[in-house]
Amino acid sequence: MPKSRIRRRTAFTPPPQRSNAVRIGSPRWLAPLMVICFVLGLLWVVVFYVTQTDYPIHSIHNFNMLVGFGLIAIGFVLSTRWK
Repeated sequence: MPKSRIRRRTAFTPPPQRSNAVRIGSPRWLAPLMVICFVLGLLWVVVFYVTQTDYPIHSIHNFNMLVGFGLIAIGFVLSTRWK
């Protein structure tokens, strides 16, 4: 009867040293800025509707809506970067 082969084990090698951990996540300023943009944009649109185009800036009339929705859009763009 033939003899079975002897399995050779590889020598133990310790895992490589870990380098400094890289911080995964968003910067600390991102979440507060995102919330500020959302709230400020919402308030801009609400104030524009409530005051019947007198405020926030009277001279730009209906572009106040564009400013408000632009701030909300910036908030959405920042929210895509949040981890």
